[in-house]
Amino acid sequence: MARIQRALVSVSDKMGLVALAQVLAQANIEILSTGGTAKMLREAGIGARDISEHTGFPEMLDGRVKTLHPKVHGGLLYIRGNEKHEAAAREHGIAAIDLVVVNLYPFEQTVARAGVSLHDAIENIDIGGPSMLRSAAKNHESVTVVVDPVDYDEVARQISETGNTTLELRRKLAAKVFARTAAYDTAIAAYFASEFKPGGADLPKSLALLAPLSQPLRYGENPHQAAALYGRFNEFFRQLHGKELSYNNILDLTAAAHLICEFENDAPTLAILKHTNPCGVGQGQDLRQAWDRAFATDRQAPFGGIIATNRVLDAACAEAISEIFSEVIVAPGFSAEALGILQKKKNLRLIQVLKTPRRAGALDLRSVGADSFLAQQSDTRTAGRADLKIVTRRQPSEEEFQAMLFGWRVVKHVKSNAIVYAGPDRTLGVGAGQMSRVDASRIAVWKAQEAKLSLKGSVVCSDAFFPFPDGLIAAAEAGATAAIQPGGSVKDSEVIAAANEHGIAMAFTGARHFRH
Repeated sequence: MARIQRALVSVSDKMGLVALAQVLAQANIEILSTGGTAKMLREAGIGARDISEHTGFPEMLDGRVKTLHPKVHGGLLYIRGNEKHEAAAREHGIAAIDLVVVNLYPFEQTVARAGVSLHDAIENIDIGGPSMLRSAAKNHESVTVVVDPVDYDEVARQISETGNTTLELRRKLAAKVFARTAAYDTAIAAYFASEFKPGGADLPKSLALLAPLSQPLRYGENPHQAAALYGRFNEFFRQLHGKELSYNNILDLTAAAHLICEFENDAPTLAILKHTNPCGVGQGQDLRQAWDRAFATDRQAPFGGIIATNRVLDAACAEAISEIFSEVIVAPGFSAEALGILQKKKNLRLIQVLKTPRRAGALDLRSVGADSFLAQQSDTRTAGRADLKIVTRRQPSEEEFQAMLFGWRVVKHVKSNAIVYAGPDRTLGVGAGQMSRVDASRIAVWKAQEAKLSLKGSVVCSDAFFPFPDGLIAAAEAGATAAIQPGGSVKDSEVIAAANEHGIAMAFTGARHFRH
């Protein structure tokens, strides 16, 4: 194949561009460019011809129209070796463009900023960039197209050695282009759907799923399952230490991060999870005290578990944690002393939360096979004291109120059927994922007994209503003096009567938190 004669270079992200352009110049490739990109290349001593000079048409409309011209798209799209195409190109003075280096206006980053205006969002919708990329990618038999600076080195190497690129590389780059433009349009569509919800709809009329590969994983839930991580995970979490994350690690640490978000502005709080279920949550004057209270809930399950904190992890807490084996620790930060202690464990993953993963209106997605998906809004609903309806004769004490609000935030993150026994600053027993709510309560009681914790004066928290009085009666017999539940059962009156009979103060929240 002939050598590359002409390149069109126009980028928003200018990382690594000068080095690539220097290779192009050394290969005697003519460089066409636009605006700020051309200015940067000239300042670096690299000759660049303005695209307006090439097309004979000025950039206009505040730069909205620069490359939307037949001399650009004809130069990209005409089929080399096709007599009719070659003749049309000669007739209209269209010169071949053999290499396109383009990345797009930063739309996703723009709309991710707090308080971004609609005007700014719209002005960051790239039109010419995607058009050039798609034209070049369609004609990849002849045209090399580069959308990602990661690929500059390989393109530069091949041009330096042969004056062109291989068809294998061009195919790979073309596939990358169509993935990028699809993701870009998906982001724009999602933004517009959010801003202009037609008919007040809360969910999109269609669901476009396209996320870039973030990292391959060794395997999935089990070694015989292939797996990979896609999307913007690394914008929210940064790994500071330890071996690479597994599929199960990622499931667990995100569950931990979402749980600890419930206590974002609270006293120092620490949660321990296993298989995405909380097995202990505690608060204290500092994280060490919070650890002691969380760990006391269950002294067996935390081994090999996930730990999350709502404060920068300090040395005193790190010393306590280091006494047991943990898989992952998730925190907004780690003190230098804590890092020094924890990094002695080479397999322990330390994950810094860069920004909260919990976002109102975000969608939870699940595959249900046959290329079908379930989508729902994330469960970010919270409850304060004003949201509680006391349905029993006895009002909760102040301590019981605090325990209700504490335990309600935890039970929301326990797999259904879920029961949590709680005090005002700690969990006392957790029962998760049972087919019967009574069984979940029995497990929570058994866990408390194993840990030698008294449930006398505790609050029992249920993610859904008690369908019959038996579950509440069992809680009362275990020592609970108060209960918090959604309410809404046809047997509510019987459950309330049982609570009154046993002297239990009970609150209804009016909202359940099933977690399947």
